[in-house]
Amino acid sequence: MPITVNWSDLEIAFERNSPDQESFLDLENGDLLSIVEGEPDAAARRARVASSPERYLRVDPASSREQYRWMERFVASVSDQALRERLLIAIDGKGAFRRFKDVLLAFPAERERWFAYRSELLHFHIQTWLDHMKIEVANVPPWGHVAQPAEPVELARAIPTGEAPGEILRRQARELLDEIPAAELPPALAFLEFLRDRGPSSLLGAGQSERRRADSHEDELDASIGARD
Repeated sequence: MPITVNWSDLEIAFERNSPDQESFLDLENGDLLSIVEGEPDAAARRARVASSPERYLRVDPASSREQYRWMERFVASVSDQALRERLLIAIDGKGAFRRFKDVLLAFPAERERWFAYRSELLHFHIQTWLDHMKIEVANVPPWGHVAQPAEPVELARAIPTGEAPGEILRRQARELLDEIPAAELPPALAFLEFLRDRGPSSLLGAGQSERRRADSHEDELDASIGARD
């Protein structure tokens, strides 16, 4: 029997990839039941799911590794070479999702292109999951039917092979430090410590803080890439 799906909640459940949260689709009414570890009602909600396993279907969100591959493919398609190099550096290592979003904040056109590309991939992932689980829906999603997204055109990388982008910058920084007279090193080190403690996102200014759900999502991806996959 077709169910009326709460598409907004289902979309959020699919993009959330936190090791502390699980979501289940209610196959009777189309609602989403989320269980967050540590919340007062977590045990009761888990018991509710366990008592009716045929009613609740666990949502399989796009894995953090898969979403990282989406990000990699997008970066390879950026036409501005300088921006592409900055993004390659940003996605290298722990905290990649947050740094990636921080860089794109200063490039609204590319940021919108990323959101459109990612939404298309996420909606296709949801559609594929529903088909795989043979779930019939009574209401069409607001984004409609999604064809398999085309791969973005990958442009040549101007990064030397064998050395990661982040390591190139670290090597250049070390070379500069070697050239600075010893007497000038204390203020240079103090400035580096200031940058380290301040963090990348705060350097962008307080006027670019419209993140909310997106910010929370990137933090969860950065936390889960080593915890769940």
